[in-house]
Amino acid sequence: MENLTTRGRATRLGATALGLALLLVGTLWGADDDFPFGPFRMYATSNPPNEPAPDTRVEGVDSAGTVIDLGQDATGIRRAEIEGQQGRYAEDPALLREVADAYAERHPGAAELVEVRIVIRWHGIRAGRPTGRHTDETVVRWQAPR
Repeated sequence: MENLTTRGRATRLGATALGLALLLVGTLWGADDDFPFGPFRMYATSNPPNEPAPDTRVEGVDSAGTVIDLGQDATGIRRAEIEGQQGRYAEDPALLREVADAYAERHPGAAELVEVRIVIRWHGIRAGRPTGRHTDETVVRWQAPR
């Protein structure tokens, strides 16, 4: 085993100090986009023990009126991608057309989607335990032009 030169030791100490500084700054002022140097809030927070827990999903309605789950298997789009862009979809619901297009590509013989919506299912929680009750809230809706 060879000994490090003074320059090699200084380089390693500098890189370590820089990494620690980035972690400290990211922890204090960072956001999810700064991961791994910022907090990843998805794993850093929890819901209060008596407040409902959200479960986001995307669903579509075809021209026959059938409600279709538009999860990753149906569209190739991960739920996390939808949740991460939910603000953009709320500002411009027409962006949900991309989800309808992704579904159509994977299901060429299926009836056309006339509506795509982002729905949050709020699961009831009491004392940190599920109550078995839920409510659905449609937070974004896109309808195909007629």
